[in-house]
Amino acid sequence: MDYQVQFKRRSDNAKTGPIPTSVTESSTCPDRCPLSGAGCYAETGPVSWNWKKVSSRERGGSFANFLDSVKSLPDDQLWRHNVAGDIPGIGDGTTINANALRSLVRANKGRRGFTYTHYDPTIKANRRAIKDANREGFTVNLSANSVSEVDELADLNIAPVVTLLPATYQRDKGETLEGYRERLETLPKKTDAGRRLVVCPATYQDTITCASCELCQRKRPSVIGFPVHGSRKRLANETAIG
Repeated sequence: MDYQVQFKRRSDNAKTGPIPTSVTESSTCPDRCPLSGAGCYAETGPVSWNWKKVSSRERGGSFANFLDSVKSLPDDQLWRHNVAGDIPGIGDGTTINANALRSLVRANKGRRGFTYTHYDPTIKANRRAIKDANREGFTVNLSANSVSEVDELADLNIAPVVTLLPATYQRDKGETLEGYRERLETLPKKTDAGRRLVVCPATYQDTITCASCELCQRKRPSVIGFPVHGSRKRLANETAIG
């Protein structure tokens, strides 16, 4: 299979900062993602407008061209795969295309790429592909849909984990950073198994981006949490509260 991918050498996205990023056609998203049509931030606003054009092949290029772009990045370059989209699948909505992922891992060699996936890691083929990618230096974060799912994914011991967080974790409009941090101290900061939850700094501090944070690219014991956001955050919140 081929996949349409848009690659930007320097993102103008305020959250990612000026690092290389990609967007992959929507057909790569697995069927099990509960946010599809129900709160996915990438389905509304400017991100969605661009994603639709990539998915319809009006923008971007072939997966092979994308791999060449990754190979051309400087050594040690931090970059984010899939501001929208997921890892290439085999077309059944369930299984990762392990060959395509291995090609990406090889292209990333010497660079610091990272991404997220909703593909089911309890499926043996997916678990192996994700584990191999992380072992070879391409960080694939497992995406939990709520804190209640985190420990199950983390116990697989194949990849770092991120999770959706309820709207209560979001910094309110007009709320001071100091006030938000004080309120954050009153909210749960650990999973049932005691894993530490860290709210993505770029979601509540304008001075921090993926480019300066780098947490999602690192191997880590902590779990990065993303408070629901976007115009459909009420729908996403239903998923996040578990």
